Amino acid sequence: ASGRAHGRLAALCLRFGMVEKARRQLTLAGNTNQSDPAEWHKLHEVESHLGKCMDARRIGDWKSALREADAAIANGADSSQLLLAMRSESLLRLNKLEDADSTITGLLKLDSASLSSMSTKLSGMVADSYVHVVQAQVNMAFGRFDAAIAIAEKARAIDPANAEVGLILNNMRLVARARAQGNDLFKAGKFAEASIAYGEGLKHESSNPVLYCNRAACWSKLGRWAKAVEDCNEALRIQPSYTKALLRRAASYAKLERWADCVRDYEVLRKELPGDTEVAESLFHAQVALKTTRGEEVSNMKFGGEVEIVTSIEQVRAAIHSPGVTVLYFMATMNQQCAQITPSVDALCSECPSVNFLKVI
Repeated sequence: ASGRAHGRLAALCLRFGMVEKARRQLTLAGNTNQSDPAEWHKLHEVESHLGKCMDARRIGDWKSALREADAAIANGADSSQLLLAMRSESLLRLNKLEDADSTITGLLKLDSASLSSMSTKLSGMVADSYVHVVQAQVNMAFGRFDAAIAIAEKARAIDPANAEVGLILNNMRLVARARAQGNDLFKAGKFAEASIAYGEGLKHESSNPVLYCNRAACWSKLGRWAKAVEDCNEALRIQPSYTKALLRRAASYAKLERWADCVRDYEVLRKELPGDTEVAESLFHAQVALKTTRGEEVSNMKFGGEVEIVTSIEQVRAAIHSPGVTVLYFMATMNQQCAQITPSVDALCSECPSVNFLKVI
């Protein structure tokens, strides 16, 4: 019974990533001839992958760090806050912000008591402080500046002697201050000064998508559309799903009359924001402009939203030969099936205002 209890404790310690404690418990189980070889194998695998993850992190090889963290988690350390933090940091450095955020969110649901008992250090940081630092950096990347600073302050309180933690906290404060100054200047209509303030923030954190997107807004207000596109490109390189940056880039492409690029961005936005009529209308106008530059007929193209009634064969022929996408809906008088489907057609028309819906009666 004692051996089985030690075995269960070993498995629990391994789940938390507490390799040394797991080893001690397995050794005690072995003294009673009840040590499980499979658990020893898991321990060696977790220990090996954890060490490789730390080595990869040390040299900035984030793909390898992520691979090794995932392998350690898969081999049993699935409740290790340290490994989950290393996974989140690796994802953050690889510009997979949503995955980094979901990983750190899952980590916070776990009991942190195991961290305080771990002797492991990363870059000289104690494990508990390191987890807080990663959490702060993820919050910073998403523009949650106040939360990031509060969490970094907790990391500093846990590990006050660590120079790197102090440097990270000070850097975050400088970035947050630059962003606040930029926001105030932007609200005051001082767009050139605001762009400089956001640029100061980027000097301290060159991979913050929020600052790039905010500076792009300044360039737009100043009519510097090419600069706006450049900053939106940077924001989207770091965070590909950043909708606000995509909206600003699409609008800037329109001002630059880069219609193919403009249409491409608005098509992506149309899928992400299917109920946004402003995006639908912008896409329609960009499509018209693109067709015009190609010498295509656009005189009959219109931005819809309502089903148009057609009563003559001439109107049907004109619709068939008109540019753009046209849906012909043939309606039989007093037909119950037609009456039942009409609300669905009307709803589809509202959702797809760039498509011509014609009811033939």
